[in-house]
Amino acid sequence: MPSIRAYLLDDQAILRAGFRSLINQYDDLVVVGESGDARHAVGQIEELQPDVVLLDITMPGLSGIDAIPLIRKAAPKVRIVMLTHHEGQSFVDQALRLGADGYVSKDSEPEELALALRSVMRGDAYISPKVAGALVSHVRGGAAGGPGGLHALTPREREVFQLLALGRSNKEVASSLGMSLGTAKKHRENLQRKLEVSSAAELARIAIREGLLSSD
Repeated sequence: MPSIRAYLLDDQAILRAGFRSLINQYDDLVVVGESGDARHAVGQIEELQPDVVLLDITMPGLSGIDAIPLIRKAAPKVRIVMLTHHEGQSFVDQALRLGADGYVSKDSEPEELALALRSVMRGDAYISPKVAGALVSHVRGGAAGGPGGLHALTPREREVFQLLALGRSNKEVASSLGMSLGTAKKHRENLQRKLEVSSAAELARIAIREGLLSSD
């Protein structure tokens, strides 16, 4: 029987099919579930209790970064490996700070995925050489980190941020997140102050730049 049970969370069905095929070819690995929607996936993960969740970053509704705490709450013992094309330090910092165990670039060699799964199950952190190389270059170059404002947002503010970036009104945000209209307005004011913006269009540009919203 496979010893490592993986769950795939990526909004692109064709990529999930490819990853599933790749993982299932190994005797010690098996995909036990998958989804393209992070909020929907949390319930499945709580029920299935997989060993590892492979998690994309840019997804509709809730980004992979913001899904990490929810997954951790649903399955405290699960390992989380980010599987994404975003390789910047801002993404890696946020993912690891929130509890990710590994970070794999989608541009990596196929064999690296199995290596990452086995590594995190041994209790070792895993970062793709491709991603690690970019971090070394960043440190040597003395580049500044990602926008300080995003790091300053609370998890709730990040949820509001993404909905506003999608063009939702204050009323729609309040309804989607189960809060009062006044609370939604207050979150919007805080977001605009922290991110130094004044419109939904500016929020959308930040979301696209940071990989929390697709530009497609």
